[in-house]
Amino acid sequence: MSDVAVAGGQAARQRGQGTAAEGIWQPPDTRRVLQLALAAIWLLDAVLQYQSFMFTTGFSQMLAGTASGNPGVIASPITWDARLVGHHLVLVNTIFATIQLLLGLGIAWRPTLRVALAASIAWSLGVWWFGEGLGGVLNGAASPLNGAPGAVIIYALLAVLLWPSDRYAATAPFPAARAVGAPVARALWLVLWGCLAYFALVPANRAPQALHDMIAGMADGQPGWLAALDNHAASLLAHHGLAASIVLAIALVVIAVGVYLPRPAARATVVLAIVVAALIWVFGEAFGAILAGGATDPNSGLLLILLALSYWPSRAVATAPEATAPAATGQPAAGQEGAVA
Repeated sequence: MSDVAVAGGQAARQRGQGTAAEGIWQPPDTRRVLQLALAAIWLLDAVLQYQSFMFTTGFSQMLAGTASGNPGVIASPITWDARLVGHHLVLVNTIFATIQLLLGLGIAWRPTLRVALAASIAWSLGVWWFGEGLGGVLNGAASPLNGAPGAVIIYALLAVLLWPSDRYAATAPFPAARAVGAPVARALWLVLWGCLAYFALVPANRAPQALHDMIAGMADGQPGWLAALDNHAASLLAHHGLAASIVLAIALVVIAVGVYLPRPAARATVVLAIVVAALIWVFGEAFGAILAGGATDPNSGLLLILLALSYWPSRAVATAPEATAPAATGQPAAGQEGAVA
């Protein structure tokens, strides 16, 4: 009888220890950190959307301006949307800002992560058309330095790549491949950076003064130190538009194909992508003009940096038997995000 009691006491203690172990806080893994960074950017968008400028006719005029140069089938709905916003500025802008606030909070809170990511994809596609005019990809003026192919479409891409699924976790060489697999993730990377290389070489960006004028124009309304940086960069590119466009396009092509290279070269490619994205964000986009007022988001540079970090090569790739071993016992592996997200 006493043996039974002792055994029962030991079992109870073990259950208690197991429960305590399960309750121990686990630091977020790389993908979760990236999801939280994406949530923070959505929250920044919401704050920017709540600016007083967005409750004026300047916001509706900004939307209407994205229709310029686009085909009629794209431009007409944009013009209609801008007119609707202009007639109901306070209500519509409050709704826009609140949606972005909820998206950020939803991505940050695990129980609503999937719903918020799915909603962010739908919202991003709508804003890409009605708010960004498809990022200018059809009007001939798209450039890597002005945010092409549209910052908001990168939000949607990040939502897909950071989806909380571990279908391919056993063989994922980087966090962005855990949900969609390495071939699909690499193909999406190739398409995005390849398009940026193409935009760098369109006629509007090869003109001798094209890059100079684009960067110099970003200095207006900026703080003195940032305006000085932009003006200095613009002066260096004066009358060198073609050469600068070619150099930029070559760097973007190297980035596009670099994820297909062996791990050390792929890591160097990601570093190059981060550096190029940072230069674009600082000198081409002036931090998305958020310091000048009137910006609705931080533009593409910051999103490209976050995207590049999601492709940072993992230290090691787990083998399939090791990855599936926890499933046999019905218990999630320690630190496995897919089991708890």
